[in-house]
Amino acid sequence: MLVITGAAGFIGSCVASHLRSAGYADMLLVDDFNRTEKLPNLQTLEGCRRVDRSLFFTEIQNDTRHIDAVIHLGARTDTTEFDMDIFDVLNINYSKEMWAFCAEHHIPLIYASSAATYGDGAHGYDDSHFLVDDLKPLNPYGASKNIFDSWVLQQKVKPPFWQGLKFFNVYGPNEYHKGRMASVILHAYRQISETGKVKLFRSHKVEYKDGWQLRDFIYVKDVCSMIQWMLEQKPYSGIYNIGTGTARSFYDLAAATAQAMGKTLEIEWIDIPEDIRDKYQYFTEAKMDKLHAAGYAKDVYSLEAGITEYVQHFLMKSEYIR
Repeated sequence: MLVITGAAGFIGSCVASHLRSAGYADMLLVDDFNRTEKLPNLQTLEGCRRVDRSLFFTEIQNDTRHIDAVIHLGARTDTTEFDMDIFDVLNINYSKEMWAFCAEHHIPLIYASSAATYGDGAHGYDDSHFLVDDLKPLNPYGASKNIFDSWVLQQKVKPPFWQGLKFFNVYGPNEYHKGRMASVILHAYRQISETGKVKLFRSHKVEYKDGWQLRDFIYVKDVCSMIQWMLEQKPYSGIYNIGTGTARSFYDLAAATAQAMGKTLEIEWIDIPEDIRDKYQYFTEAKMDKLHAAGYAKDVYSLEAGITEYVQHFLMKSEYIR
């Protein structure tokens, strides 16, 4: 049995659906299922057992010998939330409890970290364990993920196999409920549909042109493939970047979205909101050497290919885009 936390969320539901299609029939889905806006993400997972995240550790105690692995993707992911107490509960303490649970019962653990741990990129985007304690995230979300990564590396009692995954900018189906935190592709699609224009941030740094802030955008299908490979191949335990290794501009993203919709690109320039302006990442690019050296060799979707599939096969057909 696979346990997947955050199973009703964006990445969690995609991973669960992908693994089910790959033949993993026995899955236990863990989340806060009272959040009804996420329930459409579970439509492809009918028949899977579910347990509320607050009850998981109590209800699973008599069934631990049947767990093959835990994929812990549940977290508070709002980069504009500044109440550290929320992150302490959901991102740090719950994750520590999951680590202890997996270590005690000898269960492999894959957990979600984040590229937000890298902050402004002053130390680069290398997933070396030696750099973790030097990183300075720009917001409490990134800080919570880095605190847990640092804590993990100090532990002497460990699961038999573990990996922390630093997700870069993931986009794709099942993110419609994320509001402001949804990918720029989803926002661009909605804006073009409603107004014919895409809103892009002006640059507030002289070294970057408007719209040419750069990010490592990765299609969620590639994330699912990487997680399945890790689950099955079990490379060395450690922290791994999950990205494409190629930074692309928001202008490229907007142009690809408009083209996939069959529209002419028109841009409305707006200022970066003041509440995130001093914490905004202008460049991210995953260093992927560690994952490739471990043996992962599958090609990733280009930005254009991923956006085209996402727009034409999901967004233009989905009743949940509103």
